[in-house]
Amino acid sequence: MKMRARLQYRASLVIAWLAQAFGYLGVYSAIWIIVSRFERLGGWTWPEIALMLGFHVFAYALGACFTFVQLRDMDQLVSTGNFDALLVRPIHPWLYLVFSGLNIEYGGHLLLGALLMLWALPELGVAWTPLLALQFAASIVSAALITAALFTAIGATALAAGRSRFLFGIYFDFWEMARYPLPIFTPLLQVTLLTIIPLGFMAYVPVAVLLDKPVPFLGALASPAAIVAGPLCALLAARYWRWCQRRYQTGPS
Repeated sequence: MKMRARLQYRASLVIAWLAQAFGYLGVYSAIWIIVSRFERLGGWTWPEIALMLGFHVFAYALGACFTFVQLRDMDQLVSTGNFDALLVRPIHPWLYLVFSGLNIEYGGHLLLGALLMLWALPELGVAWTPLLALQFAASIVSAALITAALFTAIGATALAAGRSRFLFGIYFDFWEMARYPLPIFTPLLQVTLLTIIPLGFMAYVPVAVLLDKPVPFLGALASPAAIVAGPLCALLAARYWRWCQRRYQTGPS
């Protein structure tokens, strides 16, 4: 019903998609200028980076359309006591939040990501096999799950702590780093982006596997890790949500 209501204003929706896409294009143009000036960035050429950027924004949009806007307002739900109403519905609160708030305004992200990947892949001459295509598709799903898992964890924090919206700012600081090849960062930051805040799996690791590039610290484990990272993060986020919900104190603060 929400999607049908949003589609009643198609012109507004298309304008929103275009505005989002142009906003990202501005950032990507700056990266292109840097790479064209120095030819490589962290050992990566522009087509390789363009593929990573497309993968990054496409996978992010897949996960965020279900979780970002929906869980961004958890502070308000908790502080007003409106989260109590979700607890008595015949459906899990998280399921109700994510599906009742499906955000189709991420269409611009998806279109931009798809176009970048469609341009970059022929330029790179990837030798596709059924197994490699399956690995690539599974990696996109895994990256989308990482986005959904991290937003779920941030939203869940509000249930236990009362506030969590400030954590989104920290998330997006690291998320912007995930647009770049991992080798340009210090070893400590590389480890952080592969473990504590696993946004290295949002694009760099899956694309490096596709292009047969070495991945720091992971080596031969990079290929299975690109697929397993998302489901593992989703499992941990689900457990964390349950832990926070048990500590939720009903009523407005």
